[in-house]
Amino acid sequence: MIERRRDDAGQAFPIYIVMVAGLLFLAFAFFAVGKASATRNGAQGAADAAALAAAQQARDEIGPAFLGALLLPGGLNDFFGHHYISGEPCNQAQRFAVDNRADVVGGCDWESGFQRDEVTVKVKTRDTVGDTVIPGTETTHATATATAVIEFRCTWKPAEEPDKDTGPQPGEDKDEDDKEETPGPITFDCDGRNQFEIDPLDRNLWAELGKTLFAVHLIDD
Repeated sequence: MIERRRDDAGQAFPIYIVMVAGLLFLAFAFFAVGKASATRNGAQGAADAAALAAAQQARDEIGPAFLGALLLPGGLNDFFGHHYISGEPCNQAQRFAVDNRADVVGGCDWESGFQRDEVTVKVKTRDTVGDTVIPGTETTHATATATAVIEFRCTWKPAEEPDKDTGPQPGEDKDEDDKEETPGPITFDCDGRNQFEIDPLDRNLWAELGKTLFAVHLIDD
């Protein structure tokens, strides 16, 4: 009887070893999945930061063109009717990607619409998943994409034309400086609560004004 119990114990020991080995493998596999997930999250964070940086930089750089459009009849319609963002903001996107240990892949992809531009950025992490029990993870990098939008969120009303009856009468001298009409302020209404006037000749107001006129945020791809 004692010898039989010893035989049973001897037979169970290999099974126990296999079970322990299986549990250890599963534990290391879950660890690998966790590392891969963390790397993927890092890539997504880098992509989000890069896309937002590109859109914000674009908003900062369109001030002169936007204010210039206010000086022309129908200028804003022309301004919004075409692609008004240059590729330079991608440099800012790369800087933010690097800060998050990633690199922009393939530059920035701009999509234009009326009063709205979208920028999509794809990044690749500089770090790999690392050594795990799953083959190939030591050379696997994570990639992610993010899209940010820069959109105009206001309506506008052109300045009222001066009353022609108040102009110089026939025979009166017209001052040389009045030969070219100076455009008046244009009224903007943003989100139905912020109403203000913009003087297109004032080039020093864009730093704060741009954030009021143009919203920048991430959107789902």
